[in-house]
Formats: sequence, structure tokens, C-alpha cells
Amino acid sequence: MEKPARLEYFGTLGPACADPGILSELFEAGMTGVRLNLSHTSLDRCGGWLRSLREAASRTGARPELLIDLRGPELRVGELAVPVRLARGERAVLGEGGLPVPGLIFSALRPRQEILLDDGALLLRALRCDEKSADCEVLRGGTLQSRKSIALPGAALHPPTLQESDRENLARIGECGVTGVMLPFVRGADDLTALRDALSAAGAEGTRVFAKLENREGLAMLPELLPHADHIVIARGDLGNDLPLWELPAAQKSAAETCRAAEKPFMVVTQLLHSMHHSAVPTRAEVCDIFNAVLDGASSLMLTGETAVGEHPAAAMRVLVKTGEEALRWRAAH
Repeated sequence: MEKPARLEYFGTLGPACADPGILSELFEAGMTGVRLNLSHTSLDRCGGWLRSLREAASRTGARPELLIDLRGPELRVGELAVPVRLARGERAVLGEGGLPVPGLIFSALRPRQEILLDDGALLLRALRCDEKSADCEVLRGGTLQSRKSIALPGAALHPPTLQESDRENLARIGECGVTGVMLPFVRGADDLTALRDALSAAGAEGTRVFAKLENREGLAMLPELLPHADHIVIARGDLGNDLPLWELPAAQKSAAETCRAAEKPFMVVTQLLHSMHHSAVPTRAEVCDIFNAVLDGASSLMLTGETAVGEHPAAAMRVLVKTGEEALRWRAAH
């Protein structure tokens, strides 16, 4: 694979960086594009953030990529009146009479099935299930908030590729300046074909398609995905829910190798600088992780919560860019 002359560096829009001044700092630090996560919102409701983005780009002379991350075939907790504290050893009910979850999951739930919430921060185990609810034991507790992710490792679930909110957002991407679309939980070429068809219907055929690897099914189908995606995304959050964590590094290396062999650009994302949600400096392990991702051939890197809700968004972007550029220099010299 030809070594990229430069990397793309993405941050995620959110309340921590929505001010034009902070976004300007991110661009000055080297950010080349932003991601807008539409799992929780819509393009209609993000008008203020997009205006801030345009203002910051104008101030700094940046011409950023704008990626939207669709809901796609994902599973999420519904709206909660208040955050819910789940303590280890307690019982929790999913569905009727308990926490709001998609009804689709009950067809796949069986006793002893593990259920991961909020990117695996919370872990439940199903005890009794029926068509409308599940009684579960909390194995790993924490505070659950609205719209957090749900994963059922190993379960056979087949949500539709695009949700109605996705189609509504795709219809507006031209007027909002969207340059790329990220599809979560890609399972096969049919998912990408469905997205391409929807983009065509919206008059946006030239929009880049980013296929997110977030489960075993997507990993297994990667060779099939390559001709249908412009960019592969090794999305380690949900991928690390569907695999034992100690298998995640090998999965990342294998996906990177496949992309390099096919000369397909790929992105590495999730927890690149997780400690910088609160810390002004990263861990040594985090900068080594970024460096190694570039040596493996990544053409883009993305921060998520570090810029969206973290306490040091501009500092995190500076670390990302400086580490990425150092890795490029080292690679060129060796």
C-alpha cells in the first residue's frame, strides 16, 4: 500500500468543542475533519454546531471534511427520565416494566446471554426471558444513561441497514456540507449497497462511504466489503464488546493487513486518548497505540469523546497530530 503523504485527523463534535473559538484551536492543532454522531440527534438539531464549524473554518482558513455517523443497524437503550444506577448483584428488567430497549433483542435473548451496555461499561446476564421483557443480573455495575449502546455478543440479530432517521438525515447532507457517511455495524456488501442506493436517491453519489467494523460478522466479511467502501473504519469500541478484549489487538492487526494488501484506506478510532477526557496529558500506552496504528498503515485517526465531551479537546488533538506526524517521519526514515 502506498504510504500516505499526510494523515487525516478527525475530532468529534460535541458540547465540549462546539464553541467557534475551541474549534479554531482544534483546526490550528492540525484537525482536518470532524465527525457528527447522529445516534443521539439529527442534522436538523445540530444547526448551531454546524454554524460554529463554518465560523471556525472561516477564521482559520480550514476546509474540513464533515462526516456523519448514522444510527444504522445498531441497538441502543431508549430515553430514560433520569440516569439509572445499576449495582453489581442487583436485578434489572429490560423491556416491559423496566429499561426501554428495542423489542428486536428479545427474539435473540436466552438465559445466560450476556448483555453489554454503554460500550461494555455495564454487563448484565439474562436469567429469564419472554417476548417482551428479560430479567437480568447485573455483573458489572454503573450508571446507565439514555441512548447508550447495547451489544449481545454472539447473538443472531438482524436490524435493518438504515433507520428512518438515517434516511431523513441523508436527504439533507448536500445542504449541510457533508462529505462522508459512516455506517455502523456493517455486516456485508448488502449494507453498503443499501447506503449507496440511499445516497443516490438523495443526489449525493459522490459522498465518501466509511464502513465501520464493529462485530465479528463485519470482520469476517471484510474482503467482501472492500470494493463497496471508500474507507474502512476499525471501530474498537463496539468491536471490543463483541470480542474478548485480549483478541481485539489481533483483530485490528488483521484488518489493517487486509486493507493494506487491497490498498484500501482505513481509520483507527476509539479510546486513542481516553485518559484525556480528564487528564491534560496522555498515557505512554496511548501515544504508543497511535504511533503503532500509523505504522500499520492507517490513513486517518479519529478522536471521539476526547473532543466531544472531554475537558481538554484542543490538547488532545495536538497530541494526536504530533504523534501521528512523528510516526510518519519515523516510517519514512525506516
